[in-house]
Formats: sequence, C-alpha cells, structure tokens
Amino acid sequence: MARVKGATMTRKRRKKFLKAAKGYWGSRSTHFKMAKQAVMKSGNYAYIGRKQKKRDFRQLWIARISAAAKANGMNYSTLAHGLRLAGIELNRKMLSEIAIADKAAFTAICEKAKAAL
Repeated sequence: MARVKGATMTRKRRKKFLKAAKGYWGSRSTHFKMAKQAVMKSGNYAYIGRKQKKRDFRQLWIARISAAAKANGMNYSTLAHGLRLAGIELNRKMLSEIAIADKAAFTAICEKAKAAL
C-alpha cells in the first residue's frame, strides 16, 4: 500500500490562515505561525466586540432618552417607571429614535408617563 503524505491538507490549512491574515502588518501576514496566532487573537477580539456592541448601543439609547426626558422635566428612571405603569411597551431603541425624529410624539409619551405616576 502506498504511503499517504499530508502535504495537500497541510497546504490547504496553512493557506486558509494566511488568507484570513491578509492585510496584517509584517510577518503576521506572511509567516504561518504568526498568522495563525494573529487570526486566533483577532477572532477572540471579534467575539468580545459583538457582545460590547450590544452594551454600547444600549448605553447610547439610554443617554438619548435621558436627555430628551430631561427636556420634558423628568429623569430617565421616572420616565421608565411611568411608561411601565401606563402600559406603554416601547423598547429603548424605539424610544431613542422617537426622541430624535419626533419630539412632539416623545413629549406626548412623557405626558402619559407623568399621568400614570
């Protein structure tokens, strides 16, 4: 029986990592060992970044809602409590979009929240 060498699969595996490391600086894009380490590290950063993106957007939405609520004479926490009591179920993303795009509608929402308190 003929001896099987792993050259084809080894080359394929190495090419995959080098392709993923394309554009990296210096030997990180040309040397397999360094490219592999860089790709693994960047994958970890990307995974963490996907979680951080959600946190960052939530923080941004709350800041926008808070600023708009202060313009209507209440703070974020009382607005949120009033909305819950009034039965208005809008998520933070939509509330922030309303606060930016339609100030009159946000003022009406604030008035309903005040009335429910």
